[in-house]
Parts: sequence; C-alpha cells; structure tokens
Amino acid sequence: MEREPLQSVSAEGTAGREGVAETKPRVLVVDDDRSMCELLEFGLRKRGFEIVWRTQPLAAIHMLAKEHIQAIVVDLNMPGLKGTELCQRVLANRPDLPIIVITAFGSMETAIDSIRAGAYDFLTKPFEVDSLALALTRAVQHRALREEVKSLRRAVASSQRFEE
Repeated sequence: MEREPLQSVSAEGTAGREGVAETKPRVLVVDDDRSMCELLEFGLRKRGFEIVWRTQPLAAIHMLAKEHIQAIVVDLNMPGLKGTELCQRVLANRPDLPIIVITAFGSMETAIDSIRAGAYDFLTKPFEVDSLALALTRAVQHRALREEVKSLRRAVASSQRFEE
C-alpha cells in the first residue's frame, strides 16, 4: 500500500497533498468588540490567514455547523456566553478544532481555566498580531499532524485487516 505524502501547513496556507494548490488557513474570530475583530482580520490576513468573524458567541456556534474552520480565536469576556463556555461547547462537537483564548483580563487563574476548558493557547491583550499569528500557525499545524496520524492509523489498520 502506497503512503500519501505528509501535509505541510504554514501561515501562508495548508498545502494539501503534493500537486494540490495551497489554501489559506481559515480562522474564526469571536469577540464582542467589532473593532477588535476588524483589527485582527486586517492583521492576520496580511500574515496569510483567511479570517471570518462574529461578535455574538451563539452566531459563531451556528456558523461552525456550516463552515470549514481550522482554528478559532475567542475573547474570554463576552456578554451572554464566556469564552471558556464557548470553548466547551465547540469542543463537544468539534474536538479537533484548536481554540486560542484572548483577554484583557489575563491572570494565571484565567489561563488555567481556559486551558482546562480546552483552549489550545491563551494570549493576554494587548498582544502583537505576530504572536497571535504564530500561535495560530502552531495550532493549525498541530491539527494537521493529528489528522495525519489518524489517517495513518486507519491505513495501518486497513492493511492489517487485508493481510489477515
């Protein structure tokens, strides 16, 4: 059985298999501050990401059911649904989706709570967009590697069944 080549992922895009055109990693930003969403969209697009954003956490949850998203950036303090609650709801349906929590009210306790809720990373505002871009690149790469491991495990299991 011939193995497929590994995927390569970068902020410039997610190269699928060899010979397939690259696409930009698609990131959902969820923050109740519209200007923060617009700022992150501008900064992250310049760094090779495709950005969509929502100012309402429930709208973001509904969007995830219909859209292909590779990572999420979530503000911790939003009215109605806190960032940690959003993490838990998203990961209940999409455990593969890395979530980066951002907040202006960062402490060791809030960082730990966010990680326990399933966040991949935690950044305190104000932060450099480059720092967020690096965290997103790592998150998307980590997700791609997990998918590759799953694919390889399925291939090995399939070949073992075939040999029996």
